[in-house]
Amino acid sequence: MLRLSRTGHEIPLLKRHIEFQRRSLSRGTGNNPNPLPHTENYVDVKEVVVISQKQSALGLSTIKEQLHAPFDPIETPGFLKHPRTCGLVGMPMSWGQPHGGTDQGPDLLRKRGIVDFIKGLEWRISDHRDIEFEEPKIDDPNTEGLKLKNAYAVGMANRKLAEKTYELAKSGQFALTMGGDHSIALGSIAGLLKARPDMAIVWVDAHADINTPETSPSGNLHGMPIAFLMGLSDIVPPGFEWLSEYPKLSADSLAYVGLRDVDEGERRLIKDLNIKAYSMYEVDRYGIGAVMEHCLQAISPQNSRPIHLSYDIDAVDPDLAPATGTMVRGGFTLREAHYICERMAETGMLGSMDIVEVNPTLTCTDGASATVELGVQLVLSAMGNRIL
Repeated sequence: MLRLSRTGHEIPLLKRHIEFQRRSLSRGTGNNPNPLPHTENYVDVKEVVVISQKQSALGLSTIKEQLHAPFDPIETPGFLKHPRTCGLVGMPMSWGQPHGGTDQGPDLLRKRGIVDFIKGLEWRISDHRDIEFEEPKIDDPNTEGLKLKNAYAVGMANRKLAEKTYELAKSGQFALTMGGDHSIALGSIAGLLKARPDMAIVWVDAHADINTPETSPSGNLHGMPIAFLMGLSDIVPPGFEWLSEYPKLSADSLAYVGLRDVDEGERRLIKDLNIKAYSMYEVDRYGIGAVMEHCLQAISPQNSRPIHLSYDIDAVDPDLAPATGTMVRGGFTLREAHYICERMAETGMLGSMDIVEVNPTLTCTDGASATVELGVQLVLSAMGNRIL
């Protein structure tokens, strides 16, 4: 993982030593509410160590990371089955924005070891691989008069994803969707809402992604999923007709965390709809702990609703996550980024997550590695990784 020293010098990731020790876990009884069956799918991570072998301002440095499930297991929500199972699906989408490369996200996260790491937190894995979909074609139905780019291809691909996340949620799995640009949240959340109609969404992002076709300055669909999920426009682009079969997202079921680059039309919509929104100003003023308490109280006062976490890597400061397409300075620190995920897991009601907008083509090799690494670690924090 890329780390900055106190003097601002980079300590790049050069080599990782990962040691796995397979173990068999007995069913057990005692005080453990979720006894684990005998299975070779569980992994103990003895040690995860990052060694920097490049001279920095601090000299040769050793950076250590750990992977630990909590001693006291986080309560599994009633809508997830036992034993806990993570339904993993890749959505290699790049057509919702102008840069190629976000389609590599699922493959990079898998190669980085996300499957084995999740197993190390005592989850079972049901890997559904990547959603297959058609690329935009010259003879796709057009959106004449609209500034929408690749609408038919993006819409139809998201229909397939919605069918998959509905299937995962209906079967009681934790649905983890690996993007892909943030337009994929249209499909992932639509399917989840159909299975869990009372679900609330925490949207962690530098951007609000609530532009409508009428307000969007760019026409890029990764800036519009919330608007389509809420039905804020009368325009139904070609490829989006299927959304009429899915429930709408209500304004009181959504909270933003980390906003710092919001278009004028989006600001108006957030205000008019009274959507809970916590920008980096609130994070700076009150601290991430207070912001998350206020956020969770707003969307689920009794902590009784399923929660979905949609996490755009550009919410993190670009010094830490440079491999993304819409960087804005002044984002989360490393600990703020992780705290959000840790607190979400602590609710015991987190049932699904998106991790999106990792794009390795937009920076150097070290920057790409650091961003992929961070994406993996954030998912792990959301799924129960703990310091103590």
